[in-house]
Amino acid sequence: MSSGAVAVFHGAHTEHMAATSELTDDPRRRGFLSTAAQTYGAQIGVAVVSLGNVMIVSRVLGPDGRGQFAFLTAIAFLTSSLGTASVQEANVNLASSEPTLRRTLATNSVLLAAVLGCLGIAVVTGLVLIAPGIAGEASRLLLALTLASLPMLILNTYLRFLIQGEYGFAVTNAAWFLPAVINISVNGLLAVGGVLTVGTALATWIGGQAIATGILAWYVARRSTGFGRPSLAVARRTLGFGTRSHLGRIMLLANYRLDQWILGAIAGASELGLYSVAVALAEALLLLPTALSAVQRPDLVRASSSAAVWQASRIFRAAVLVTGVCAAVLVVAAPFVVTLLFGEEFRGAVDDLRILAAGAFGIVALKQLGGALVARQKPLLSSFAIGSAFVSTVVLDLLLIPAHGGLGAALASTVSYTFGGLIVVCVFTRSLGGRATDLVPRLSDVRAVRGRLRRREPVAASSGIDEP
Repeated sequence: MSSGAVAVFHGAHTEHMAATSELTDDPRRRGFLSTAAQTYGAQIGVAVVSLGNVMIVSRVLGPDGRGQFAFLTAIAFLTSSLGTASVQEANVNLASSEPTLRRTLATNSVLLAAVLGCLGIAVVTGLVLIAPGIAGEASRLLLALTLASLPMLILNTYLRFLIQGEYGFAVTNAAWFLPAVINISVNGLLAVGGVLTVGTALATWIGGQAIATGILAWYVARRSTGFGRPSLAVARRTLGFGTRSHLGRIMLLANYRLDQWILGAIAGASELGLYSVAVALAEALLLLPTALSAVQRPDLVRASSSAAVWQASRIFRAAVLVTGVCAAVLVVAAPFVVTLLFGEEFRGAVDDLRILAAGAFGIVALKQLGGALVARQKPLLSSFAIGSAFVSTVVLDLLLIPAHGGLGAALASTVSYTFGGLIVVCVFTRSLGGRATDLVPRLSDVRAVRGRLRRREPVAASSGIDEP
């Protein structure tokens, strides 16, 4: 994390901790700043390594092959996300507020992942049989391999959120980073050997996710509370809470991937290949809000209402400021970055990337303020805000993609992110008692960032509360 960003987050968290000292009673809890920096660093590492993998796959397979691979992983991502029923949202909340349930939550996660994963396989298979066009140009064998991974992908999500509920960010960050390393290493070797194909790239991706899931399960069994007796009553609680937050979570995730599915089915693999490169670069803007949302989640669950609103507002302002600067840089550097990394044949992705970068504000708002609403037991309100963006995305995708391809998909996403961001700001302030003005970056925030950058002070030296 940049020292300027940490300066703002440090100011927010120092005052927040003074009012909420009860958050330090968990022996696994580390300082907010160190955990946020570690998680953000892991996100950056994953983004950089994943970008390298995208370069390898794109340069070897070209836009068409890259598009086929992106299409299959989009199906896996969307279907597994849909199949979770957002039980993971209940996992992190209950693990934070009721530690005695952690063993039961772990075992229930395994059972629910198996059941819901198989259900997802059946649903997608049925849809493809009814409407084969849904599968696009994908090989049926590779589609079957993709679908077979669904239970494992769902379990990965469940365990990751469960572990984060007990502040186990070190292992979840490692499990997040490892698949990216496996992908770039194996695909790099296959590319050098001249045997990299869409099928081998997909198998490598699934294998990396499987290894990460195994690490999470090992951690729960050997380093955490372990697996206990399953409980139908707890399962009903988690499914009940998950159902209330599921619609919003699915629509938020769909905003990131549904356009690729629609684009691939309507415009073809080559157009999707260009657009997927732009998406891969634009997703750098997700890193900071994603990291901060995850790290502050257990704190927001345990804090008083006023302290939770105060912390969420301060951290949001800082994230908007930093992400906005990153978006501006990305817009200016887009032609250089795209052609340098992927070659001239991907120049068509430049305008897509510039349009996607303009949606930075909405991305931050939906991630952080939406997550804060779920943490404060208001998942339906979060779903309403995210649903607004989702409906906008689907409508605009269907209107713009047939005529404009990837540019239409990019414009639809940016307009929808911004619209959803404005809605979630209104919902957050009205439901939790905050003020919209508290979410606007202030001159003092800018001065804090500028002053820290000028002094170039090390992070640790400025933070007496970094370690409890």
